[in-house]
Amino acid sequence: MASFVRELNLELGRPSVDEALRRLDYELAAAGMLRSKVFKLIHGYGSSGTGGKIRTACRKQLQLYKEQGRITDFIPGESFTIFDASTRRAFTVCAALREDRDLERENRGVTFVLMK
Repeated sequence: MASFVRELNLELGRPSVDEALRRLDYELAAAGMLRSKVFKLIHGYGSSGTGGKIRTACRKQLQLYKEQGRITDFIPGESFTIFDASTRRAFTVCAALREDRDLERENRGVTFVLMK
């Protein structure tokens, strides 16, 4: 069982959407090689608070990777609550998620990724 949650800050350095997606792909590959089970994407939610291009693109990409079987699942920060079935399943993979500062905060600026 994973004992920590690895973080990836995609908004660091204010990258373009394309650069953020390249970093996401690189980190997914690295996480696979390191046998990481969970990581937390910090992508922000847009300066206007209404959406954010990086967040939207990352989640779209993660949905595709889930459909392709490249990842097991992903949990949007706004759904990261003990009442969400995906979150409860993630706790069985990584108990450290129970201690994450964003649990129950409905943080739209993060997404949790469960690796294969």
